[in-house]
Amino acid sequence: MRIGEPSARTGVSRRSLRYYEQQGLLVSTRSPSGQRYYDDDHVQRVALIQTFLAAGMSSRTIAKMVPCMTEPNMSRARQALAAMNRERTRLSSTIDGLIAAREALDRLIDVNRAYLANTADD
Repeated sequence: MRIGEPSARTGVSRRSLRYYEQQGLLVSTRSPSGQRYYDDDHVQRVALIQTFLAAGMSSRTIAKMVPCMTEPNMSRARQALAAMNRERTRLSSTIDGLIAAREALDRLIDVNRAYLANTADD
């Protein structure tokens, strides 16, 4: 498929797809005239990239994890694993912070509801 189809299927702009290629996150095949071609694996890769970006990972960090998926070898796998472990630790910390914030918000909601219920009775 040409660049427009994965763009439409993933909701990612053509410009972003080209950027992902520049960053080494995505590798398309090329026609003799230089047009990019993608397949379903590329669509899945773009979805994964989007998930990682939404989680706050930089394209540079994602690129550190990608070589083990495209051209595996022991050195790349070790480097990728280290990057993955760092990101997992960071995400876990962020999740813990979000859970704490949600719990604090839940307590404030309960206090506010109780206040409104008591005030309505007066």
